[in-house]
Amino acid sequence: MKEDNTADYPGKKFGLPLKGPRSTPTYVRRVLGLAVDWAICVGISIVFFDFNGLATLGVFVAISALGGFIFAGSPGHLVARIRIAPIKGGALGMLAPLARPVLIALVVPALITDSDLRGLHDRLVGTILVVR
Repeated sequence: MKEDNTADYPGKKFGLPLKGPRSTPTYVRRVLGLAVDWAICVGISIVFFDFNGLATLGVFVAISALGGFIFAGSPGHLVARIRIAPIKGGALGMLAPLARPVLIALVVPALITDSDLRGLHDRLVGTILVVR
């Protein structure tokens, strides 16, 4: 008898599909998005802030927040084809795009994930990353 491995998957309890648009993105997409964002921030930091670590982190928060407000995702999210979506549906609002990058900058919240691959930062602001 063949076992059904799709019975429980990340995002299922929120009504998200297993694959395709609005599904939960893989870690590969998430890491790609973060790598693109970090590369942009390091480049800006080298050019304008003499590669100061705190300035680099500030640029990351600023770019991520601005991208969240305008595009529901950072530049890296756009490249990785993922976006921030509110769990309850509707508009993203003002808190999530600002709070998420601040919490990610603290690192630990992003490392604490649940079975739906939501980091603590997403749980605190009521969001989930989904495929565009």
